[in-house]
Amino acid sequence: MFEGFSGATVDFMWGIRFNNEKSWFEAHKEEYLTHFQRPMKELANEVYSRFLDKHPDLDLVCKVSRIYRDARRLFGRGPYKDHLWMSLVRPHVEPGSEPVFWFELEPEGWSCGMGFWMAPAVTMAKLRARMDKDPKPMEQLARRLNKQDQFILEGQDYKRPKTAPSPLLQPWYSKKSFALSHSASHQELLWSHELADVLVDSYEFLLPYYQYVLSLSGDPDPRQS
Repeated sequence: MFEGFSGATVDFMWGIRFNNEKSWFEAHKEEYLTHFQRPMKELANEVYSRFLDKHPDLDLVCKVSRIYRDARRLFGRGPYKDHLWMSLVRPHVEPGSEPVFWFELEPEGWSCGMGFWMAPAVTMAKLRARMDKDPKPMEQLARRLNKQDQFILEGQDYKRPKTAPSPLLQPWYSKKSFALSHSASHQELLWSHELADVLVDSYEFLLPYYQYVLSLSGDPDPRQS
């Protein structure tokens, strides 16, 4: 069971950021395994199990990132990441083609949420077409988001904003990609089991948005009409 991260977790993240080389990592590998990788996997397994117990119909798998960077994509950076993340994703889909639930821990803080790293253009085109055709369901979700203060809508906007069917939907309509995210600095929550509770509750809140986006897959591509 997940019992929390610790100050040693943060120390390791800063350490690898400023000493991103094999000799330092090998000398501190046990710290990485004990204070970073193992608690992240414990957190991922518990959150995944509890969330799927509530929603057994969801076709999701749980993934935890590796600390090793792809040697083909270092671009002048060191061979190790200074952060780790967990994600709940559908299996057998192209990475990035569908939204994911995530939690990420890095030296400066942590974040969680649901969304895309970069949404496919066809998905966002379908989202706009659905809002044009039937705006009320998305307006309901937009109001629900606006009534809380934990998650915010993020993502790159088009340089030339597209006109939404209503002002309420304009922030969504203008996005090239999106995520509903929450970010915070390190806090007591990270050091306790309560973090697992918060993530399960967070994914529960975000689930209707996730399901709405997945439902777009059966819509025709409006760019071909």
